[in-house]
Amino acid sequence: MRLGLFSTALVFSSPGHQSAMAAEAIFDELRFGTSASINGGDGRESGIFPSATIFFDPLSSGGTATWQQSILEPRIYLGTSIGAGGGVDQIYGGFSWTADITDRFFVELGLGGTVHNGNLDSGARGPDLGCRLLFREQVAVGYRVTDNWRILATADHSSHANLCDGPNDGLSHAGLAIGYKF
Repeated sequence: MRLGLFSTALVFSSPGHQSAMAAEAIFDELRFGTSASINGGDGRESGIFPSATIFFDPLSSGGTATWQQSILEPRIYLGTSIGAGGGVDQIYGGFSWTADITDRFFVELGLGGTVHNGNLDSGARGPDLGCRLLFREQVAVGYRVTDNWRILATADHSSHANLCDGPNDGLSHAGLAIGYKF
């Protein structure tokens, strides 16, 4: 009996278990997706764009939020999109707001920025982006399959809004994602 209690105490006090508990408190959602370019003409990228995004919710006051609280308590996100097939790679981050349509359906809006490795000026295949740092907007419509799992239809756009010299073809993608909310 004592050995059993001692073993249980060791498991719950072990660094690995504490890390798992801390991860639940720090991370709000982990999302994986894939998308394709929806740019037209010379600005179209080839290939698909697998992505991974992690959401944090440090501003949440907990409990059920009113729409006013939702505006004042956005989630913070960090992610990456890999341009398989010669597309542009991105590392992005920003703020995300979610509004429930029903208990299961929701919409999401995100605003932030991205750093990319794409073309800055004309001369190469693909979009000409003008500068390395771009504004990034994203929108999603989602369905909560369970309390933890969700599926989403996503779209995002990145450009410099004509605030730096050079071309501004922008990056635009649409796709699907699956998320796990901790």
